[in-house]
Amino acid sequence: MKDYHNTTRDIARELARKYSTMTHDELDILESIIVPKKYAKGEMILREGETCEDISYIDRGLVRQFYFKNDKELTEHIGSDGEIFMCIESLFREEPTHLQVEALEPCIIYCLPKRRLEQVALHNVNIQILYRKILEESLIISQVHADLVRFESAQSRYQKLCKLKPQVVLRAPLVYIASYLQMTPETLSRVRAQKSEG
Repeated sequence: MKDYHNTTRDIARELARKYSTMTHDELDILESIIVPKKYAKGEMILREGETCEDISYIDRGLVRQFYFKNDKELTEHIGSDGEIFMCIESLFREEPTHLQVEALEPCIIYCLPKRRLEQVALHNVNIQILYRKILEESLIISQVHADLVRFESAQSRYQKLCKLKPQVVLRAPLVYIASYLQMTPETLSRVRAQKSEG
């Protein structure tokens, strides 16, 4: 399990920098619960019917959360380096998920097991703040996506995605980007062509 270019300490620092200031002791505690994992391209990180137990931080790679509806695969979220992902309903209800999570590239992911995080958050205010900020961010990302597909034109959806998630636009297969934006691959191709002309 070597060759992670970051250590769990680096990741603890990164999370603290992003979400909450921490004392040296709190960083030690946060570091102690982080679990590094590696996934090959195409490997399933979470399957339908499994229970999501972790909040996951993508150090390197690209992941896709998706589900099936009427035999069609629908992409709900695509995350890249430096982003958090979780199946929030499964995580908090401790029930099997309908979502699946797949590695679209080789991934290095650092997991925060929810139960351990909650235990340490009870005694550490800054870890509590980190936990809350991560959840807030996750809810905001879901809301932004919901509003995007509800209110914006195809053109505008794609332009906003380019701004919000440039790495996803560069690296994810078009078929998944189209699904995430709730448009057909043909519509996405047309929108992309218009953007490059403009």
